Formats: sequence, structure tokens, C-alpha cells
Amino acid sequence: MILLFLILVPLLSGILSFSVKGSAAKTLALISSMITLGLSAYVSATNYKEAIVFSCEWIPMLGTQFSLVADGMSSMLCLLTGIVSLVVFLTNLDKDTEAPGSFNGFMLLSQAGLMGVFLATDALVFYVFWELALIPVYFLCSRWGGEKRIPVTFKFFVYTFVGSLMLLAGLIYLSLQTPGTVSYAWADIVAAGNALPATTQQGLFWLIFIAFAIKMPIFPFHTWQPDAYEQSPTPVTIILSALMVKMGLYAVLRWLLPVLPMGVALWSNFVVILSVIGIVYASCIAIVQTDIKRLVAYSSIAHMGLMSAAAFSANAIGMHGIMVQMFNHGINITGMWLIVSMIENRWGTRDMTKMGGMASVAPRMAIALVIISLANIALPLTNGFVGEFMLFNGLFAGDHSAPQIGIMVLAGLGIILGAVYTLNMIQKTAYGNTTEMVISKDLSVNEYAGLAIIIAVILYLGVYPKPLLDLTAGMIGG
Repeated sequence: MILLFLILVPLLSGILSFSVKGSAAKTLALISSMITLGLSAYVSATNYKEAIVFSCEWIPMLGTQFSLVADGMSSMLCLLTGIVSLVVFLTNLDKDTEAPGSFNGFMLLSQAGLMGVFLATDALVFYVFWELALIPVYFLCSRWGGEKRIPVTFKFFVYTFVGSLMLLAGLIYLSLQTPGTVSYAWADIVAAGNALPATTQQGLFWLIFIAFAIKMPIFPFHTWQPDAYEQSPTPVTIILSALMVKMGLYAVLRWLLPVLPMGVALWSNFVVILSVIGIVYASCIAIVQTDIKRLVAYSSIAHMGLMSAAAFSANAIGMHGIMVQMFNHGINITGMWLIVSMIENRWGTRDMTKMGGMASVAPRMAIALVIISLANIALPLTNGFVGEFMLFNGLFAGDHSAPQIGIMVLAGLGIILGAVYTLNMIQKTAYGNTTEMVISKDLSVNEYAGLAIIIAVILYLGVYPKPLLDLTAGMIGG
């Protein structure tokens, strides 16, 4: 039942939030996120012994059951969702938000959808939660976003809606191929997919993969992302960047690689090439950015490109590294977006050419910026190092032909480019000459608490990553 509560707590709290006004809505969201984090932590701790399973009848005539399973990968992502959600609601306590009841209600509904995506082992249940996680974001972006929110939200809607229809068509086709009666159970979907001829798998691969590629996103399906991140309010940007992109990568590991092995074998090199192009392209675009929010958005594309490339490298160490790095990237990018939001709120601009001197007037914020930024480029003794090292190990441990070496070199170039734009961003914002637009105050109490949680995780897992490695060990392929 605890898996059901992981979904019901944010779901019911979200529904209740629509009838709550003012600061009470923020308090309700914070309490709900604390309970959800506690449940997630318990599930993760229990997973060291065995996976947790919940199943009950749902729609028997369609061959589907409400089946949830928390193995290492699922419980890790639920824990990430719990931590990120708590930090988001905590740091948003002192921010003025129009209609806070509706805003927090949609945020909690999205959290419930994310939990369901990471726990579902029935394809139809997975799809329902996939949509539940996305639909609230449309309303959050279109109502509380920036000046260009309407066209940006429409673009986001078109991308995700088309991808969702393709995913649904693929899942229905697979369910009809299951032996005996129609079934959406993960094991039956895997068996049905594996039994398909190679040509069918190759076509079905793109039908399903594009839906996941849009969500990650990887080149060339990424064009919705920078605008959506820029126009969304910061809490929504964090959910999109830290958690929802993980939906796509998680779905590749759980619902694509094991289901269509021959399709994956044919197209994996092509996907790796697309991913590496995305790493270099996004890194180069990030270098020339003056808008700090767009810089962080493009850096996220580069990081996801590396994880996508490793996912299709068919290497055990690389696969394990993806699961570790999904957690670490979610933590780090949350910290980056929090800092960006604090800078924008205090300076009133995202233009880095108009910033400077943060360290002299807001030293705690500057220290947090440096630590989180260095973790984001995988400095040793930060949490980003272990996962990224495993990712590159997975990429380098395969074929050593000239084309493969070229791909490896280009992927490695992302590290250098990442250091360039990150250190440049630190220099322009935290140091350099103090501008006329000086920050008026350092961190507030709730901002300090939120960043302290992020930095504590960064340093703890940087020095002692064994708990995360143990939790995700042996979870490759489902």
C-alpha cells in the first residue's frame, strides 16, 4: 500500500489545494511534500532488501491491472522527486504567486503523475500517469509563465501531444501482440516485443522512441525546451528540467531497450550520433549566451545528450552510470535554477553583462553558486563526478574503430565546453566588477534551507556515493 500512498498523498493534496487560499495552500503543499519525501525515503531504504510490489484489478476487459513496482531505479527516481518537490515548495514559501491554491494544486498533481510514471509496470497505467504528469504543466506555463508563454506553451503542447499519440499507438500495438489474451503487463509487453520480426521492431522503435526523445529532449527534438524553460515560472522550470526529462530517459531504459532489442540494435549508433551532436551543439550555444536562464537550459540539453548516448552504448557500467547521473543531474539542475531565480529576483535581469560583484554583497549566494556550478560540470568530490565518469567509461568501453573514437572525442569535448561556459558564468555573476545593479540582500531563511539540502546531497554523494550505487545496482533493463 505504501506505493499507492506515494501517488495518493500528492494527488489528494493537489485536489484539496484548489479549495485552499493564500499561504495555507503553500503550507499544505510543503506538508504534503514532506510526507511524500518520507515515504520515498522509506521505499528506497526498503529496496536494499527487495522490491516492493502493489497490484489490484483495474480494467480487466482491457487486460490491464493497476500494477506498481518499486525496484532500485524506480525508488531512486521517487526519492529524487520527493527531494526536488520539497525544495521547490520550501524555497517558494516567501514568493508572491497569483492564485497560490491553483498553482500549488497543479504542481502537486504533476508530482503525483511523476510518481506514477516511475512506479507503473502496466503499460496503460504508465501512459495514464505520463499524461497526468504533463497536463498540469500546460496550465502552469500558460497561466503563470512569461510574456511569450502562450506561443511557447502551444509549441510544447504540440510536441508532447504528437509524441504521446505515437507512444499510445505503439503500446496498443504491442498489447495486441501479447500471447493469449490482450495484456499491458510489463513482462507480457517485453515478450511480445521480443517476438516481433526485426523489420517490425525497427519501425516500432521510432514510433515509441520519438515520444521519449521529445521528453528528454535530445537533438533534433529539443527545440521546445529552451523557450519553455525561459518562459515558465521557476518552480515549473525545475519540475521540467530536474524531473520530467528523466521521464523520457527512464522510459527508454524501462520500456524501449528491453522491449525492442533488434530495433535498438539497428538504430543505436544513429541515436548515439544524434545525442553527441546535441552535446556539442548545446554546449556551443550555451557559450555564446548572455541570458543566464537560457545558458542553464542549453547546459541541461548537453547533459541529457550524454546520458542518452550512454543508454544506447549497450554497456553495463554506462547503464549503471545513467541511473546514478539521473539522480545527480536532477539535484544539481535544481540548485542551478534556484540560484538563477534568486539572481533574477534581486537584479531584475537575466543578462549576465549587467551583473557582477555578487560575492561582495551576497557571499552565501555566491558560495552556493560556485559549489552547485562545479557539481554541474562534474568536479571530483561532487556528486556529478561519479556518474559522469561511469557514463564516459561506458562510452569508451566498446568498439574502438575510428568512427567510434571520433564520437568519443566529441562527447568528451562536452566536458571542456561545459567548463568554459560554467566558469564564464561564475566570473560574470559572482566576481568581476560590481555593477550599478547591486544585489540588495543575501539568502532568506527558506532559500538558505533549500540550498542547504541541495548542497548537502552534492557533497555527501560526492564523497560517499556508495548508497546511491548500491540502490541502483542490478536494475539494468527492468
